[in-house]
Amino acid sequence: QVQLVESGGGLVQAGGSLRLSCAASGGPFGNYAMGWFRQAPGKEREFVAAISRGGASTSYSESGKGRFTISRDYAKNTVYLRMDSLKAEDTAVYYCTARRSLGSQTVYITHGDYTYWGQGTQVTVSS
Repeated sequence: QVQLVESGGGLVQAGGSLRLSCAASGGPFGNYAMGWFRQAPGKEREFVAAISRGGASTSYSESGKGRFTISRDYAKNTVYLRMDSLKAEDTAVYYCTARRSLGSQTVYITHGDYTYWGQGTQVTVSS
């Protein structure tokens, strides 16, 4: 059973930056593809970014391209989401997610693809 714990959320002004972290435990980190989703009040949970278990492949939502960067540190069993040029519409609860992956370069962008979810961390961007 994989446990995921997010941190790094908070209140930031529009145009600012945040780096979210997700610490994974309970399974071999290198076996899992990882992702970030977010959910704003009254909206569906949506894909933000994903990274393959090998780390070489990434994918981003249209809204995140050019502003967000996903990365992973195998020594720390942690995945990061660096968010720059934040906008008010980025305000949401951000969730870390994981799934076992056979393909080292496969990325997953659909909510239903993932098995394990963290509790979420709130990001609020003031305009």
